[in-house]
Amino acid sequence: MSNTNSTSDSQDAQQSSRKPHTSRKTPKSQTSQSSQEPRRPRPMEVLREARAQLAELTGMTAESVSSFEQTDEGWALEVEVLELERVPDTMSLMASYQVELDADGQLTGYRRVRRYERGRADARGSR
Repeated sequence: MSNTNSTSDSQDAQQSSRKPHTSRKTPKSQTSQSSQEPRRPRPMEVLREARAQLAELTGMTAESVSSFEQTDEGWALEVEVLELERVPDTMSLMASYQVELDADGQLTGYRRVRRYERGRADARGSR
């Protein structure tokens, strides 16, 4: 009987020694795949980061994003910003800023492309 117990104990020990060995291979292969390919930011991450960076640089509130596209260099957005708050709100001055970001979502440049009163629609035929 003692011989049977030692055989089953040695088999259990062999099986348990195999389990950690196999589980060590899986994380290494996952790590090597993720290190080969850098993670690109998701579009919503880019939008949030662009608004936050523009607000920090200009000191103005970024209210919305009216245009968003991926370019060869990264991302291009048009962000609507509250430039001057007035009463009534429809008289507040708004501005559209063209914002450019690199592929990682870091702001590389911005410029104001138009300024308008919040309550005014664009003239027919323009923009």
